[in-house]
Amino acid sequence: MEKARREGNGRPSTLVVRAAPGKKSRAIVRFGPLTLPAAIGRNGRTVIKREGDGATPIAAMRLLYGFRRGERNGRLASELLIKRIRTDMMWCDQPDDPNYNRLVKAPFKPSHEEMERKDGLYDICLVLDWNVTSRARNRGSAIFFHLARPGYEPTAGCVAISARDMRRILPFLRKGTIVQVT
Repeated sequence: MEKARREGNGRPSTLVVRAAPGKKSRAIVRFGPLTLPAAIGRNGRTVIKREGDGATPIAAMRLLYGFRRGERNGRLASELLIKRIRTDMMWCDQPDDPNYNRLVKAPFKPSHEEMERKDGLYDICLVLDWNVTSRARNRGSAIFFHLARPGYEPTAGCVAISARDMRRILPFLRKGTIVQVT
């Protein structure tokens, strides 16, 4: 089994996401000595990511920063910058809008996702550098590392783990940690 690359301080610097056998929307996350179940896109993984395809990009993506629901999560132990979600926060997923794949504020008419979700998936939500620092229209938006639905139901293209597992690994994640989907 491949070992995660480690930083000089001995902490893992790469989180590896591999397809789980038997179901294209399930994955196994390996981070240091931990092996965790995960959900990925309803259409599995892809090397050619497109907006709305329901697939998780096969790529090495850096963690940039995160979000949390303050009323559901107090202060989280992490070296990542974690912003508290406000009711006016949205993420633009309209490819022809200048704000495509960016955080925007309400009111916002073009297509978007609300960050303050009722289902709790974004109660802890980490932004992956997929089409963020270098954007291209229709290459996919809002590719996050967030909390999983019960039963690890498929995502729209993100990587999702249980709240318990997210809290276990969050203290070891930092800006620049690589999430490698293979």
